[in-house]
Amino acid sequence: MSGTATDPRSPGSGPDAVDCVLDRCTRDTGAYAGGLYVLCPDEQVLRLAVLSGISRRIASPWARVPLQAASPVSDAVRQGALVWIGSQEELARRYPQLALVLPHPFALVAAPISTGARRWGGLVLHWSSAHPPALSTRERALITDACRRLGPVLRRAADSGRVVAGPEPRILSPSRKRAAGPAEAQAAADFAERLPSGCCALDPDGRITFLTTAAAELLGAGIPELLGARPWEALAWLDNPVAEDRYRAAVLSRRPTSFTARRPPDQWLSFHLYPDASGISVRIVPTSSADAAPPPHLLHPAPPAEPGRATALYHLMHLAATLTEAVGVQDVVDRVADQILPAFGAQALALMAAEEGRLRIIGFHGYSAALMDRFDAVPLTSDTPAVHVLTTGIPSFFGTFDDLRTAYPPAVLQDDMAAWAFLPLITSGRPVGSLVLAFDRPRAFPAEERSVLTSTAGLIAQALDRARLHDATQQLSHDLQAGLLPRTLPRVPGLDVAARYLPAGYGMDVGGDFYDLIRLDETTVAATIGDVQGHNVQAATLMGQVRTAVHASAGAPPGEVLARTNRLLTDLDAGLFTSCLYAHLDLVRHSACLATAGHPPPVLRHPDGRTEILEPPPGLLLGIDPAADYPTMNVPLLPGAVLALYTDGLVEAPGTDIEDAITALAGRLAHERYHSMDALADTLITHAQHTAPRSDDVALLLISPYGTCAPGPEKTPTPRNDEGRV
Repeated sequence: MSGTATDPRSPGSGPDAVDCVLDRCTRDTGAYAGGLYVLCPDEQVLRLAVLSGISRRIASPWARVPLQAASPVSDAVRQGALVWIGSQEELARRYPQLALVLPHPFALVAAPISTGARRWGGLVLHWSSAHPPALSTRERALITDACRRLGPVLRRAADSGRVVAGPEPRILSPSRKRAAGPAEAQAAADFAERLPSGCCALDPDGRITFLTTAAAELLGAGIPELLGARPWEALAWLDNPVAEDRYRAAVLSRRPTSFTARRPPDQWLSFHLYPDASGISVRIVPTSSADAAPPPHLLHPAPPAEPGRATALYHLMHLAATLTEAVGVQDVVDRVADQILPAFGAQALALMAAEEGRLRIIGFHGYSAALMDRFDAVPLTSDTPAVHVLTTGIPSFFGTFDDLRTAYPPAVLQDDMAAWAFLPLITSGRPVGSLVLAFDRPRAFPAEERSVLTSTAGLIAQALDRARLHDATQQLSHDLQAGLLPRTLPRVPGLDVAARYLPAGYGMDVGGDFYDLIRLDETTVAATIGDVQGHNVQAATLMGQVRTAVHASAGAPPGEVLARTNRLLTDLDAGLFTSCLYAHLDLVRHSACLATAGHPPPVLRHPDGRTEILEPPPGLLLGIDPAADYPTMNVPLLPGAVLALYTDGLVEAPGTDIEDAITALAGRLAHERYHSMDALADTLITHAQHTAPRSDDVALLLISPYGTCAPGPEKTPTPRNDEGRV
């Protein structure tokens, strides 16, 4: 006899067969909620197809999970292996972002569904926190069997074109222990009306399905306007993070919980929530204040809500948002200190990273530098809490110093603190460091707080990993840039020369700006400046090739130097264009011959203080046309004059016309008082830094003839850092 689609062991291929297998597996394993995800091959996304035991509203953030995301179900499907999360702390450790959004105790399993090498999706089951820390053999067998049956069902559905996953997940009706007839339902209502205080019922979606007259009176609203509404949406005074958070905690943990709220003007009400698969029963009891004990007629009150939890989550949500903007390591340390310390009432923190077999302190707050020096560079083989959490990935919490000394007998109290949390910083399964939070009073560290702290450490680990990579990349970029620029400029008798390079701000890679001064013989010098398009390694590499090409041709007429360099760049076909200005300086004739390839015009300050914007005949950018011609221009360069060569980063500013900016530079050059080219270069660079945000590199080369003098050693162009010097 052939089976039917409602038989979980039948060869059905439609949604009914899928729903039946999920419902049967959920009931047999004792899970309170289940979900079936279907893989959409074209999108590489897991779509929630069927859901039971939890409302669609709560599950909506995870209705679509990218296959490459860090989540239990995506990991299970990608790896083809079951993922078990047995505790809130384990969830926080392995999936910190998920734990931060759902900081409620529950157990979870995710299992892959496949046929052969073909992946079809994943099965997810939830249990309350009362579940043992490991899956039983029977539960594992039931889950494996359900996935084995679901694979062929999903395959046949795909082959026949039947839709299993619609735009919204199908919600399976909750199973009830018993059904009541009309007479029994009225008797239940009468029973509830006789109870002291008030009570109401919420469905899994949080909507009121029943409430007593006393409950409506306590809430200050009529029964018709409350039925079908969520309490925190229907009542303005309940519209706070605590009420909905406690509802979510009850739904997801399946544990009783409570909270207290004030109904204006001064009526305090204690809400006690008791959940199961069909919804939540709520007792509403008048009380004298938020801290008052429950009245004696409430025989088994739910545990009170954790104090200060909403405040902590407020800080942590701010931390999660602000860490996305953190750039360097110190930026991460500052943002963590700003949010973590007030969120948990900690007095000090230290961030440590594993480097070359040692645990190095890379940032701290609330501790002295002298104390941090004593703990810096601890070998990863040492027996200390910070090393232990890094090597094991398991956080440690010590509510008192006695607890710490019991675990680590050699411990000596050095920081005058009373409690500590040692948290591993792990990202993508890879340990990157440790975080220590210190408190000046003994602390209990309840389970929910441990979970939030652990998940927060995961967020910090990801931000720290990005920040360290950014810092290393920035340093590498700056080192590469410095290596491609001249380390020294030749000292030329009769010339005062200064050069500066200022890298672009955060978010930019190595740039392509360059400058050079080339001594040709005893009386002639070549000066060049340029800018390769782009901010990346390719631009820097091409910049080095342009410098080399100009060096190789230096001494030829300026137009020929640019023409040869242009032909080389065109042959290279790098796809990047380069602006360049080349000047041949004759110190005997006190003249300069200039040629430009689309570069900003130089500015000449004459000995009498008058400035002139030089306009050499225009030439094409290098690398466009191999036959391009570069005409020249001759100008006097008398002793006491200043020739300023620069890249556009010196003058460009948002909302400012480039010609106006160059005119302003000429005006500054005319009015500045200086005693050397170094002093003048510093003044011009400082002005550029303070006038507008920079999005481009800056290169500046100042040349001033002052007569003749005896030859001397090479002059260093005084490289400066990103405060204003290379």
